[in-house]
Amino acid sequence: MAPTRSEAAEACDAFVVGAGMAGLAAAIGFARAGLRVVSAGAPERLGQGRTVALLGPSVDFLESLGVWPAVEARAAPMRGLRIVDDTGSLFAPPPIEFRAREIGRDVFGWNIENAALADALGAAAATQPGLVRVEADVAAFEFAPARATLTLADGRAFAAALVVGADGRASPSRRAAGISVGARRYPQRALTVLIAHARPHGDVSTEFHTRQGPFTLVPLPAAPGAPNRSSLVWAMSEAEANRRAALDDESLAREIERQARSLLGAMRIEGERGIFPLARQSVARLVATRLALVGDAAHAFPPIGAQGLNLGLRDVKALIAATATSGDPGADAALEAYARSRAADVLFRTAAVAGLNRALLADCAPIDLARGLGLAALGAIGPLRRLTMREGVAPLLAD
Repeated sequence: MAPTRSEAAEACDAFVVGAGMAGLAAAIGFARAGLRVVSAGAPERLGQGRTVALLGPSVDFLESLGVWPAVEARAAPMRGLRIVDDTGSLFAPPPIEFRAREIGRDVFGWNIENAALADALGAAAATQPGLVRVEADVAAFEFAPARATLTLADGRAFAAALVVGADGRASPSRRAAGISVGARRYPQRALTVLIAHARPHGDVSTEFHTRQGPFTLVPLPAAPGAPNRSSLVWAMSEAEANRRAALDDESLAREIERQARSLLGAMRIEGERGIFPLARQSVARLVATRLALVGDAAHAFPPIGAQGLNLGLRDVKALIAATATSGDPGADAALEAYARSRAADVLFRTAAVAGLNRALLADCAPIDLARGLGLAALGAIGPLRRLTMREGVAPLLAD
């Protein structure tokens, strides 16, 4: 008698769906914890001027995975953060600046091109003992109390104690488990691009708050022929995004310099640019039978405040801590412990990003006053400023 699909399935402890940065970090982390791991999905093709600002704990986690030494030289330190109110509000406070040394740190974090980090994670996954990489997509999921069975598009099947859903905003694993999701589309798009500029950034990230959203310049390391470089994330209305998408590089560079108040001097576009819609997405629950969601599959919001991948890596770290040593990594008790450990951090970060974005778009005097007073307080009250910096870099809610 021929074996059934379930009988023929290859067993593993953890099956990670999705080979983006959070998914590869999860696969490497579980394998380093001693589990038998399968990572499925094609590598992400990243670019379009996108970078990730990795905060201190994220860098520490990548260090523990053995990934950070391979990319450190390609990252730029962020030693300061400058916020400039450019909304035209009557209650606009003066620019404020945060310095990592105020909280006893050398840096807040490091900014690196997405493609460089993805390549390093992919290389680490390819050589990690206990980790099998397959590029086929998952065609079918069966979540049962004893184990989950996953059938790939090429016909292979795997039986896993735990499925890690790291398969992005559309998340087939989430849909298969019946986890509902709520989404909100914002009337904005984000332009991302790498730029070279005439003046040094001084390892300081600058965020202009505008009526259409944040305009954020983040340091990048020097490159041949370009000693001064930064990445840009510019949130704007959909109409302005469509207009700017049609500009040639020289015209776009002039508009960027004008919005930056010539802070970094003349600018030049490097490489390709990206235009992305802004949206917020949240799930009803982070876990289901034999499934845990991480990264964009679990939560997604606009690229504001360097939260996206940092939040996803905190998911991964917490999931490994809750499940890898439990004996049965997909047991209900272990998954519920993971969900409890992440609830407050995810809720707070999502609300904070959404709140800032709404406050900028509101153009309402009472909201402008409240926002202006809040920023002024951060600039004037040292203990409050230092508390905010510590929470931004290493959230207490994530512990």
